[in-house]
Amino acid sequence: MKQQYSISSISVFLLFLHYTNTFAQSPAAAPAQAPAVVVAQPPAATPTQAAAPHGITNVTKILEKAGHFTIFIRLLRSTQEENHLFSALNDSSSGLTIFAPTDSAFSELKSGTLNTLSDGDKSELVKFHVVPTFLSTSQFQTVSNPLGTWAGTGSRLPLNVTSYPNSVNITTGLTNTSLSGTVYTDNQLAIYKIEKVLLPKDIFASKAPAPAPVAPAPEKPTKAVPAANVESPVAPVDISGAVMFTRNNVVGSVGIVAAAIFAL
Repeated sequence: MKQQYSISSISVFLLFLHYTNTFAQSPAAAPAQAPAVVVAQPPAATPTQAAAPHGITNVTKILEKAGHFTIFIRLLRSTQEENHLFSALNDSSSGLTIFAPTDSAFSELKSGTLNTLSDGDKSELVKFHVVPTFLSTSQFQTVSNPLGTWAGTGSRLPLNVTSYPNSVNITTGLTNTSLSGTVYTDNQLAIYKIEKVLLPKDIFASKAPAPAPVAPAPEKPTKAVPAANVESPVAPVDISGAVMFTRNNVVGSVGIVAAAIFAL
């Protein structure tokens, strides 16, 4: 009986030690926490693209980021062609190609040239730098000249390109330059840097002066036509000899007649 009691006592004691160790080793329950909320960050714009409202590529933002296009940007905004570019890139499936003159290109113009242009001429100048289709550098090898631009086509607005293995040359009849680099391209819009402003003949070529009014030719003097019933004047003729001759003949004739009568 004592042996059973001892075993029971030992069992209880061991059980007590087990629970004591268990409670001592268990950490206090941490308060429940709300799950962390993960906020998705919008992807950063790539270096070759500029953010624009409604997903439209912003040409002026691209030029501002590239630098050295201050004057061309100013012209795009003052002529409202910036808005025209937004609409064209949003609506057109053929894309656009822009030849962007640098600030140094504008500095080569005669001082005050832009200030002498009318608003219409400034708009035409900007449009002359925009081709209404996307052209990669390799496509310049197959284009037909003259290129059509937003300014139009014709003998007063020629724009011709010639592609070489390592360069693309552009001529307008007044400007001769080459592409000096690619500012931006995304298979819809291509912007190429040029070091001279493309001058269209329609604005900058000296136009032939208007012909002076032709003075009426002096009237030729009319020749006087003599009237049919007017006798022409006759030069005076010396008839004294004829009178003497006639008188002698009369006297001679009288003498002959008298001689004939006396003979009878």
